[in-house]
Amino acid sequence: MVTARHDTAFTIGPDHPALPGHFPGRPVVPGVVLLDHVAAAACQAFGLGPATGLPRAKFAAPVLPGQRVDVALTRLDAHRIGFACSVEGRVVASGEWRFAA
Repeated sequence: MVTARHDTAFTIGPDHPALPGHFPGRPVVPGVVLLDHVAAAACQAFGLGPATGLPRAKFAAPVLPGQRVDVALTRLDAHRIGFACSVEGRVVASGEWRFAA
């Protein structure tokens, strides 16, 4: 299989329902929200079934509401997608998703 790559981006607005209480006075985008956007982008880009696992994920820095998150998706094989999320050129999250065929 030829390795395929897809780049995309998203922004979580300050009105996202997951932000209240995460954290009061200094909201941070929850990791699960980032992962949800990454999985949805991978499904759309590569025509995959639902996510079945997250073998690894690393969160290197917080993402604030309103920041643009650039996502690089790399198809590792028929069921695995590697990802790297960056804000202003700095990696904030990376890992690998597993998907159904």
